[in-house]
Amino acid sequence: MAHLLSAPCPSVISLSSTKNSVKPFGLGQTLFNPQIVLTSSLKGLVFQEKKQRRSCLFRATALPITQQAPPEATTNDSSSKPKRVMVIGGDGYCGWATALHLSKKNYEVCIVDNLVRRLFDHQLGIESLTPIASIHDRISRWKALTGKSIELFVGDICDFEFLAESFKSFEPDSVVHFGEQRSAPYSMIDRSRAVFTQHNNVIGTLNVLFAIKEFGEECHLVKLGTMGEYGTPNIDIEEGYITITHNGRTDTLPYPKQASSFYHLSKVHDSHNIAFTCKAWGIRATDLNQGVVYGVKTDETEMHEELRNRLDYDAVFGTALNRFCVQAAVGHPLTVYGKGGQTRGYLDIRDTVQCVELAIANPAKAGEFRVFNQFTEQFSVNELASLVTKAGSKLGLDVKKMTVPNPRVEAEEHYYNAKHTKLMELGLEPHYLSDSLLDSLLNFAVQFRDRVDTKQIMPSVSWKKIGVKTKSMTA
Repeated sequence: MAHLLSAPCPSVISLSSTKNSVKPFGLGQTLFNPQIVLTSSLKGLVFQEKKQRRSCLFRATALPITQQAPPEATTNDSSSKPKRVMVIGGDGYCGWATALHLSKKNYEVCIVDNLVRRLFDHQLGIESLTPIASIHDRISRWKALTGKSIELFVGDICDFEFLAESFKSFEPDSVVHFGEQRSAPYSMIDRSRAVFTQHNNVIGTLNVLFAIKEFGEECHLVKLGTMGEYGTPNIDIEEGYITITHNGRTDTLPYPKQASSFYHLSKVHDSHNIAFTCKAWGIRATDLNQGVVYGVKTDETEMHEELRNRLDYDAVFGTALNRFCVQAAVGHPLTVYGKGGQTRGYLDIRDTVQCVELAIANPAKAGEFRVFNQFTEQFSVNELASLVTKAGSKLGLDVKKMTVPNPRVEAEEHYYNAKHTKLMELGLEPHYLSDSLLDSLLNFAVQFRDRVDTKQIMPSVSWKKIGVKTKSMTA
């Protein structure tokens, strides 16, 4: 991810962290110091140095916080050894939930992350609705509760030397790649953030592809894509490919892409690069074109407050349903952009981790580039607002909605019918958006509503007004 977090260092360092010791490379320390970053201009988001700085591989293995848990069973049969999964971006919203889920399922897991998502909060003056522990405390708590270790590599995948050392050290059987700047509004704030998003996402993914080619030819790449690659065409959306007949000839081709932000365009570039390397190098890859994720709880994150996941409600990183639930909890009208007919695919975060597990357990063949549309239901913005209004009234909340001028450039009323059968065929058991789930999400938002900064609710990023000048984000 961002080069600004790479630290000059001549060697690989192996560390262990304990509850009472100074946490290595946490917030406010040498590797990650927002005070240092924020004193420089936003041009620091984009790597502009003429000479690449050598970066250090920071590897942290957490020790238990309390009594040592029983050791895991071992076996001399190499065929029955646990599969090793590298989760890039494992400190983020989807990545953290996935890392815990796979660890619980007896995969050997490592997290690769430069912790830049936490930096974005400092830059924009926002924070998660839920208080989240440091990555070191998270991993230590997981070890204490389960006896399972998660290895941690802190660094930037845009630095190929760091990524190469991580690959050679961990030797993954699968790589789950969440490690990208994931917000469309963030990519549309100004030129610096647009350039950062495309550089970070496209170069990072290219480095992952080269690392697989050089250090793990049998490794399976599970890449998080987005349904936003497709746009909103006036025909059914297929899963990655479409068979067409033109002038009497028929062929199966990649489904046309109509990205709607610099973020979504970076995902399109990723898909093309992955498809090419599968064809040219024989890489095996699964692209999970994910819909809009909602929720915060999984079985694993509910085990302890230090395992709690983040929940974003602001207009830059918050997703529609999560934002609406928080707005209802604090008595703010639900912010419906434009006509509210924008329709997308949605899924519970519990289904995100389930889908990733299914993709890993059923890998692509060598040279195959699979595309799965990863969502379970379709809703328009107006439909979501109605569901939250109804659920809120049952809890005694006076929920209203307001129409907000749409800051995005998008169709506000359109046809939308996307196929999503491949993961179901692999065994996905979806958690549909039920009344009980909405009640749970609303109650969760009410529980933490004292942490809500209402100034962060209204949109402040305009697709049409993006410019060259670095935009100052005030708290």
